[in-house]
Order: sequence, then C-alpha cells, then structure tokens
Amino acid sequence: MGKLTVLALRAVIVALLTGSLYLQVVMVASNAVQLDEGLAAGNSPYVVIAIVILGLLTFQVILVCVWRLVTMVKRGTVFSHAAFRYVDIVIGAILAAAVLAAALVIILAPGEGDTPGMLLIMGGVVVAILGAALIVLVLRMLLAQAVARDAQAAHLEAELDEVV
Repeated sequence: MGKLTVLALRAVIVALLTGSLYLQVVMVASNAVQLDEGLAAGNSPYVVIAIVILGLLTFQVILVCVWRLVTMVKRGTVFSHAAFRYVDIVIGAILAAAVLAAALVIILAPGEGDTPGMLLIMGGVVVAILGAALIVLVLRMLLAQAVARDAQAAHLEAELDEVV
C-alpha cells in the first residue's frame, strides 16, 4: 500500500473518530430532551441514548482496529497471526452493533397506528449489519489462507536454501 493511500486512509479514520466523538458528547446530550418528547410512553430516552452511544463505540473500536491493520500493512506484517486479533475484534464489534440495532428496533417499534414500513426498514438495517459481519468473516478466511501460503512459501524457500 502506498504512502499516499495510508495517509489518506488515516486522515479519513481521524475524521470519522472525531465526528463520532462529537456525536457522542455533544449531539446525543443536546438532543436528549427532544428525544424524550418523541418517544412513545414507557420508553426511556436514556436507554435509546445509551444504545446510540454504545453503537458509536463499536464504530470507534472498528476504526482503531482498521488503523492497526493499516499499520501492519505499511510494515509488511499483515500476513501474520497478529492480524487475526484485530479482525476478530472487528467481527465482534460488528455483531455487537447488530445486537444494539436490534434492541433499538424493539424499543422504537411502531405502535398499532403506525405503518410497519419503518419496522421493516430498521429490521433491514440489522440484516445489513449482520451481512457486514459475514463479509469481514470471509475476509478473515482469505487472510488465513494468505498466512498459510506465506508460511508454506517460507518453508519451501528454506528447503530450497538447504538444497542449494
């Protein structure tokens, strides 16, 4: 990966981390009062706010792991067993986000007078998040194959050095 690509990706990650921190600290707190008025009776706005804050936290965890993986790519060490730790954390964070989104769907489920379309859209978001976890799982399997091939190549190179 080129230096410009790494720099651009890191700039995007910093911007996303800064924006998500801003959302957590400023926007969620300032909108708590408006949220309290908009929720159906019996639903606490603090539960919704906690779910949103935890959802943003899962996003931040993913960004930090991607930063670490980009660092490994830059150093040429991404095809190692150390990379699996970060990929597994990303998968776990995405699954946690799916659980949080499902909880939000349950809390914000429309009442009897509302149309079921919003519930279907929100359910579709949960399925999309689970789909992202599956995509990262497939990428993890590709990483495992690359690590295995790299080890095999190193072994064959060592055998060839012995012969020569």
